[in-house]
Amino acid sequence: MFRLIKSVILLLFIFLFLYVFVYPFTFDVESLKKKNPELTAMMKYRMKQWQKEGKTLKIKKYWVSLNSISPYLVKAVLIGEDDKFFRHSGFDIEGIKKAIERDIKEKKLKYGGSTITQQLAKNLYLSPSKNPIRKIQEAIITWRLERTLSKKRILEIYLNVAEWGEGIFGAEAASRHHFNKSSIALTPMEAARLAAALPNPIKYNPVHNSRFIERRANLIYFIMQKRGIIKEEFTEPESDREPPVLEEKKDSENPTPNEVSDQSQQKY
Repeated sequence: MFRLIKSVILLLFIFLFLYVFVYPFTFDVESLKKKNPELTAMMKYRMKQWQKEGKTLKIKKYWVSLNSISPYLVKAVLIGEDDKFFRHSGFDIEGIKKAIERDIKEKKLKYGGSTITQQLAKNLYLSPSKNPIRKIQEAIITWRLERTLSKKRILEIYLNVAEWGEGIFGAEAASRHHFNKSSIALTPMEAARLAAALPNPIKYNPVHNSRFIERRANLIYFIMQKRGIIKEEFTEPESDREPPVLEEKKDSENPTPNEVSDQSQQKY
């Protein structure tokens, strides 16, 4: 009997090891160099949700190249989601440390410290759960993505599969749905508003005047101005925008410029 129990435990351990450490190597990351992904794991997850809830929604997505997406949106997303994207190898160690500190303080797995590559790994292949096993798998896939694809290709795929509302996936679909225009034609503020919604695209609508979207979008816009990203002829009148919030953050809807990227990691 003892031997049987021991054998069962050993088999379970082997299965767990294979699932956690080997399973992430079964995904065909190499093909992403030239082939665009069809339905991602996140899209399939949403479709199952809709089926359970009796909804008849459909996925809206339109693939476009990185050059066909407004530079304002590209910069806004980088500022809001992963400001060190081109300087790290897939993991923002400082961001992870801050996320762990917040999790310990709040006694829950809430902040992921996720980079764009980590978010892409999860969106393409994994569930949105926050359990430790999924995070390990995510880390392995992130490492593979960074070793296999260029930074620009990772960013291009991310911008085409990121969720921007119920059934809305990718920058082009988001631009058409929320602003009735192609993603290449987005204004700086429209780009900032889309980027502002990414931490929780189901909860926050880029075109609604929620406190979170207004303040976060203004901060992203402000940073784009300070960095010279926004051309003077496209700068919008001050009267059309709320002034950026620069005081210390008191709650999740009142971030400072240096904390925009940190706050965005609450997503999933």
